[in-house]
Amino acid sequence: MQQNKQKGFQINRFLLASSLILGGITTAMACTRVVYLGTEQQIITARSMDWKVDVETNLWALPRGVKRQGQTGPNSIEWQAKYGSVVATGYDIATTDGLNEKGLAANLLWLVESQYPEFTKESKPGLSISLWAQYMLDNFASVKEAVKALEKEPFTLVTDSVPGQNRFATLHLSLSDASGDSAIIEYVGGKQVIHHDRSYQVMTNSPVFSDQIALDNYWKQIGGTVMLPGTNRAADRFVRASFYVDAIPKKASLEESLASMFGIIRNVSVPYGISSETEPNISSTRWRTVVDHQNLNYFFESAFSPNTFWVDLKKINFDLGPDEALKLDLGHQQSKVYAGEVSASFVETRPFAFLGAGS
Repeated sequence: MQQNKQKGFQINRFLLASSLILGGITTAMACTRVVYLGTEQQIITARSMDWKVDVETNLWALPRGVKRQGQTGPNSIEWQAKYGSVVATGYDIATTDGLNEKGLAANLLWLVESQYPEFTKESKPGLSISLWAQYMLDNFASVKEAVKALEKEPFTLVTDSVPGQNRFATLHLSLSDASGDSAIIEYVGGKQVIHHDRSYQVMTNSPVFSDQIALDNYWKQIGGTVMLPGTNRAADRFVRASFYVDAIPKKASLEESLASMFGIIRNVSVPYGISSETEPNISSTRWRTVVDHQNLNYFFESAFSPNTFWVDLKKINFDLGPDEALKLDLGHQQSKVYAGEVSASFVETRPFAFLGAGS
């Protein structure tokens, strides 16, 4: 009896501490990313996009060979895309999520604690934060390859204003690949911090990733079958996603594994239209993506559409001209209805001037 009281006291004290840590953190973007490591090389990455207003997302198929520059003025990094990719954009000016033809996935999530380095004339070439994920998809086939390059810090990451808002974007980046490897890249105190390990399967928002791991380790001692935190706070979503991705079968058919991952990412989603007087910036889930790394299938599910559809990257022509791209128009609130495999529904679009194309 005494032990139960003591354990209950410890849990309540931890919940109070977590509340104090996270209570002052409110954002307009509260997303979740989770990676499934199944047997027989079944690797699946799922993410939710939570945002207070319509993020005006469309899907784009971006060709290999395109020359890009970092869009930070004269001192911008330049590169040529090695790999084609299918991406979900934000306001059609930023890559927020995507998969390249080698099975590397990149996901941008909000992190209010982010602090980026000062960008001066003496800095390394600049890369706009809107191109951070695209730079990864264009240049790297694996997480290991990307991390090796990032450790040399080839660019200075430069943030910019969120469209329609009087604040700068504060983001962190997750990478996962067909081998199941993962990395989380953050900027803390103006310094790049890389967390690289296959075990880093889950990422949400605040606090910084090292603190998320500490919170998750505590909940693992309690056990998810006893109690799981149920709020929409980032730390609670982290714990739920971590528990469920460990609990679902690892030896299952691809259809069953995809169903499990859709279930997890829906579990950590925020119902559309939810609001709270105490947390006025709480965000509804706008859309979800699920990536089948091995088969190069990119699934998309909108909160405003009854259907889930997918893109088979193997059916996309990534050998377009330097000013061309393919676009799948998702409409207002991503409400256009698509079904099944939709690569044939992409439309060639010119001019292709966004996402740093052209030097």
